[in-house]
Amino acid sequence: MKATVYEGNKTFSVIEKEIEAPKAGEVRIKVAYSGVCGTDVHIYHGMMDKRVSMPQTIGHEMSGTIDAVGEGVEGFVVGDKVVVRPLDDTKAKPSDKGFNHICEELNFIGIDSPGSMQQYWNVPAFVLHKLQETTDLKLAALIEPLSVATHDVRLSGLVAGETAVVLGGGPIGLLVAMVAKEVGAQVIISEVNPTRIAKAKELGFDAVSPLEVDLVEYVKSKTENRRADVVFEVAGVQPALDIMCEVAGIRGRIVMVAIHGVKKEVDLFKFFWKELKLIGARVYEKEDYEKSIRLITENELPFEQMITDVQPLSNIQQVFENIDNNPDGLKVLMDCQL
Repeated sequence: MKATVYEGNKTFSVIEKEIEAPKAGEVRIKVAYSGVCGTDVHIYHGMMDKRVSMPQTIGHEMSGTIDAVGEGVEGFVVGDKVVVRPLDDTKAKPSDKGFNHICEELNFIGIDSPGSMQQYWNVPAFVLHKLQETTDLKLAALIEPLSVATHDVRLSGLVAGETAVVLGGGPIGLLVAMVAKEVGAQVIISEVNPTRIAKAKELGFDAVSPLEVDLVEYVKSKTENRRADVVFEVAGVQPALDIMCEVAGIRGRIVMVAIHGVKKEVDLFKFFWKELKLIGARVYEKEDYEKSIRLITENELPFEQMITDVQPLSNIQQVFENIDNNPDGLKVLMDCQL
């Protein structure tokens, strides 16, 4: 079978390896599609070399069908369409308080252990979610990043009639905006990239550039001066941290979606003055996956337009180089059988 490995120094190789039988409690998945996540791009850039064992097959946004079932596995059969919720929490301890998705010794499959960028992938059955027979596997590869968005929106407490401002119109920002709109909120996206602004508008969103308009005044004009009930910080840059406290209204909730690898400055006085709340949001839980699966199955949101390119798995090196050279793209999938 064909597999890919990250070897460091912005280098991927395509190798041939033996197809392995699943162990007890495992299934073997014939991987249909594997999406490229922002985390995968960080790995490509060497930013996670201390964490990722090399050579390593990465990837965790995927869809596929069960190809073989190991001893003791119940509830799944060969041919089932599935996705993987790539969180191995078997080392969770009482001190993790039951929040196993963020347990201290979490094994994030596809980062800390081999992932989906290969033709066949053996995983423990407890990470599987079954799909309907009619589910489009290309769209199903969006379920993992969509679950980040459903988790973010759920933790925010956003309800119909509220206003959400999404800072950052990349793939996760747009998925957050879709989920927020599905809840019934008014959604405003702030983004500096003209191509992504155009894409957001094409998807039916109110999208503006904070370089061209006063974002706070714009939001006030759309909310009778109330500003935002919820702000999703997805951009991960200092200007977004500066504006999030300004654009949030009284008792607004700010959800920290972006990953900030270094300490940043935040105006804590605004939290005191307006009684703001800052909510951390990391990965997802079972219920978030279940909602994402429902949304993908219903396919009433413009998910197809999120996929901007599909490439053969064997082109993995070129795929990552192209992502570097084309920051305007959204979600790139790899066909893992090519």
